[in-house]
Amino acid sequence: PLATSFEGRHGSVRYWVKAELHRPWLLPVKLKKEFTVFEHIDINTPSLLSPQAGTKEKTLCCWLCTSGPISLSAKIERKGYTPGESIQIFAEIENCSSRMVVPKATIYQTQAFYAKGKMKEVRQLVANLRGESLSSGKTETWNGKQLKIPPVSPSILDCSIIRVEYSLMVYVDIPGAVDLFLNLPLVIGTIPLHPFGSRTSSVSSQGSMNMNWLGLTLPERLEAPPSYAEVVTEENTQSGLAPVAAFDDFQRALQGPLFAYIQEFRFLPPPLYSEIDPNPDQPTDEIPSCPSR
Repeated sequence: PLATSFEGRHGSVRYWVKAELHRPWLLPVKLKKEFTVFEHIDINTPSLLSPQAGTKEKTLCCWLCTSGPISLSAKIERKGYTPGESIQIFAEIENCSSRMVVPKATIYQTQAFYAKGKMKEVRQLVANLRGESLSSGKTETWNGKQLKIPPVSPSILDCSIIRVEYSLMVYVDIPGAVDLFLNLPLVIGTIPLHPFGSRTSSVSSQGSMNMNWLGLTLPERLEAPPSYAEVVTEENTQSGLAPVAAFDDFQRALQGPLFAYIQEFRFLPPPLYSEIDPNPDQPTDEIPSCPSR
């Protein structure tokens, strides 16, 4: 497949078409037009619908003094998104240290360029949000805090010279210390989420777990179905044939031979389960006709 068109800091993926017109005794006429290619990424695949989560903890030390830990746990509903969507972040931040900390979330784009056995990497900030400052002993919970994805190029994962990846970093900004962070991978696709796409992963997992039904075998001998008399009683037959008072006029209008024929065969029992073919000498390649009653 062709890689998605992309313009990066240290490289690009471009496509164009050239046309030349050669004329005798004249210079050729040349024309060049660029066009854009999108390698579609469907985020409705099970791998991109799986939730992403993580948990980390950090203890601050200052010489011989050790403060309480700072814990962070975060989760997002899926891995694949499209531009314009909002990522719902579920997180819990607990500050048991003696410092004031600030929870934050950021979307990063990482561009990797490969040439002559070397690699150059560039990381750019795409979107971010900031939570409330937490003093010592405080806890903050994000119940679906939203971070909107701006218009960005889709992920490029199958190109040999350029790779574009995205990640959601949920972290705790700790003044005077290394931040506590969680990296949750993202894939920016081109085909948005189907209304029932969220059920794909659960349905596929249930299907893989319940495959043991394939090992079941049928019983050696099939039992005959119940007789017609056991299913349809005499009362049902009479009630089905008895006219309703509200339809007296309608039934008088349908006293012709066709309606009588339908009524005659309405409650006739089906052939018995053990009925024998009345024409055993008939060739097998011909379809036997139903026996008349």
